[in-house]
Amino acid sequence: MERGRSASLFAALGDPTRLRLVSRLCEGSPLSIARLTEGSRVTRQAITKHLRVLESAGLVRSRRRGREHLWQLERRRLQQARRYLDSISRQWDEALARLQKLVEE
Repeated sequence: MERGRSASLFAALGDPTRLRLVSRLCEGSPLSIARLTEGSRVTRQAITKHLRVLESAGLVRSRRRGREHLWQLERRRLQQARRYLDSISRQWDEALARLQKLVEE
């Protein structure tokens, strides 16, 4: 994953409201703005802005159904983020193993 694209992805996920939106969209079927704002104190306008940030990062997409937009998660993009984090984790594990070996010698 290119660092610039991964930075925008992780920046988008760094906001608590956007992270909640991604979590809600992980639950299953596409949701409307009305459904995404249920139980939240965040306005529909604010939710829309957050969804646009997520869309820009490639994490969600929308499609029109009648008069409303339905938003859904781009699972491939989330999987790319996971692979990137797994790669970083492996690098840390390898570095810690080298350090442990050095300390034990």
